[in-house]
Amino acid sequence: MPTGIHLRDARQQLFDAAERVLLRDGPNGLTSRAVTDEAACAKGVLHRHFTDFDAFLTEFVLDRSAQLEAHARALRAAVGTGTVADNLTGALTALFGPVPVAIIPLITFRDEVRARLRQARPGGGIAILADVTTAVSAYLNDERARGRISADADIDSLTLSLVGGGHLLFADRDPGPPTRATVHKLVTTVLAEVVQRQPR
Repeated sequence: MPTGIHLRDARQQLFDAAERVLLRDGPNGLTSRAVTDEAACAKGVLHRHFTDFDAFLTEFVLDRSAQLEAHARALRAAVGTGTVADNLTGALTALFGPVPVAIIPLITFRDEVRARLRQARPGGGIAILADVTTAVSAYLNDERARGRISADADIDSLTLSLVGGGHLLFADRDPGPPTRATVHKLVTTVLAEVVQRQPR
């Protein structure tokens, strides 16, 4: 591979290449050689921008994690509109898209990446899952403040059930992601005792 290839916005192109490799080959297939081959650049390009491959993966996760913020904002903007179950169904489907779901096992099985993410984000929790948890919890708190969820609802427990259950549904990607009806059933089951009656 020639070393003179110039990548415009090399970091982003390398991140995009890593995403394609991750989705196609899974965490085990995500190597520095696979990323640079996918990006059609020399291996040295990656190491000019990152101290090592774990640093690259850490920045890749943080970059993709930041992209979830748009979905979190959309969920917060939906407070007081539609139904709580429909809003959460749409949000879980978006937040547990193919890329976030593929990144979670990458974090789980790479100790050094997990350690670096803890340094970058001292709040704790696994990146991606922590982002989804924050978004869902904030939404539920806002809906409770509006009276659409019972005042005595345990937001932490509801969030854990929704995020944990949602992750389990989406983590099994064979034969594909769950249907909207399946996700909606999870949400309505979890919220059955706390959601105030709303017109559909």
